[in-house]
Amino acid sequence: MNNSFAVFGLRTGLIRSGDSVADCIIAAAQKACGGLNDGDILVLAETAVATAEGNIIPLSTVAPSKWAEKLAAQYQMDSRVVEVVLQETDSVVGGIPGFLLCMKQGTLLPNAGVDASNAPLGCVTPLPENPDRSALAIKKAIEAQCNVRIGVIIADSRTHAMRRGCSGVAIGAAGIISVIDERGRSDLFGRKLEVTKRAVADNIASAAELVMGEADESTPGAIIRGLGMPIGDQTGIETISADECLFMGLLRKTNSIS
Repeated sequence: MNNSFAVFGLRTGLIRSGDSVADCIIAAAQKACGGLNDGDILVLAETAVATAEGNIIPLSTVAPSKWAEKLAAQYQMDSRVVEVVLQETDSVVGGIPGFLLCMKQGTLLPNAGVDASNAPLGCVTPLPENPDRSALAIKKAIEAQCNVRIGVIIADSRTHAMRRGCSGVAIGAAGIISVIDERGRSDLFGRKLEVTKRAVADNIASAAELVMGEADESTPGAIIRGLGMPIGDQTGIETISADECLFMGLLRKTNSIS
């Protein structure tokens, strides 16, 4: 992997349901950096992908269950939003005012990824139904049109334990390895690394988030260029079981609420 790289934000304007993400990105990349090149890694905001795929839920269509109403009262949330969260989550493990802490597709995240930010007024957007499949479809569409080989990451924003603010995290990927195993390498003093693995896709997502922003930037994508990662045909984000996770290991000592 190279020791320097460039990041280009891709301004697309508002992406709507039914839009081709690939077409929007190709046009934006042409303006931002002269188009996509072999070896580029494209990072896309999950909300833009979900919106283009039509994964938008008007809250006016949601009928909260009794359980949603109970949780909404407990955690000071809109019961309709809670109902959508319950439909999206695998389990609810806790919460704080305004948020439910959920397990979804092997990941711990707030509100099961359901978000009102950058969604039409009165609506929320869940995560893309299958982020890896979305990443692969966009990768194939861009490669076919531009005659290049690229990696694609679908990114979300997450908080971290005991830290204020959000950073990027990869929830879907195609064409790159998401985690690099450093075990067996030596540190500066010759000691063999025994547990270290680098969350490369997450780190790339965080770098991209610096130029993509979280508000009205209209920059739902970024190109990482010059990193030198090999591009292949693999898909997916490497995860671990709850038993292997430091945070979930502690949470499992208490009863889940769902």
